[in-house]
This record gives sequence, structure tokens and C-alpha cells, in this order.
Amino acid sequence: MFAEGCPSSAVPIRIGEKWAGMVLVCLADGPRRFSELKVPLRGVTPKVLTETLRALERDGMITRTAYDEMPPRVEYALTDLGRSLFAMMHACREWAEANLPDVLAAREAYLDAQAEARTRDAG
Repeated sequence: MFAEGCPSSAVPIRIGEKWAGMVLVCLADGPRRFSELKVPLRGVTPKVLTETLRALERDGMITRTAYDEMPPRVEYALTDLGRSLFAMMHACREWAEANLPDVLAAREAYLDAQAEARTRDAG
């Protein structure tokens, strides 16, 4: 699993990449411009959105089409490869919905234990 050359290091959508899955979902109904993506993706900085779009394009998940117009227009669209991730993303959402209460309870228990340990160590 951790061997050099393991394909896991080349996986295009990593669990911790918050914006990649959201960008793909935003493109599900058709191409969008950069400014159109920023609306539903409140909170993403232009820099992070640019990096995410470039990574998704690099990995073949989306296409970037620049139109020779004034002013210039660029649209991003899903590829078949990008669309193929939706079944897996749906399964992850179902798992999260079913297990979110347990995850939140575990986080709270962890924080309570950490606070108790700090109190004990301070006293």
C-alpha cells in the first residue's frame, strides 16, 4: 500500500480535497464560467478555485474551453470521466448521512476527553 509507485498517490480525487467534488457537482447540469462557479461555492477563494479547476482539468475530469471573443469567455465542463465519479460520490454522501451522528458524537467525546486531560494536567 505504501510502496513506491503505488497507484494511490495518483488518485485524482482525494478524500480531503474539499472543493473538487463540489466543482464536479456544480458542473453536472452543464458548462459554467468561473464567475458562475463562485456563486454556489461561497467561501472558495479565487486562487483555490483556480487550483482546483486546473487539477481537475489535468486529471481529465473537466475540460476548459476558451472562446475567442471580446471580452474573453472561458467555460468549464464535465468529461465522461468526471461524470463517472458521481456514483462513488453518491455512495459517500449516503454513508455520511447514515453515519454523521456517530462521527459528531465521536468528535464531541474526543474534545471532552481532551478538555478533561488538560484540566487534570493543569491541576
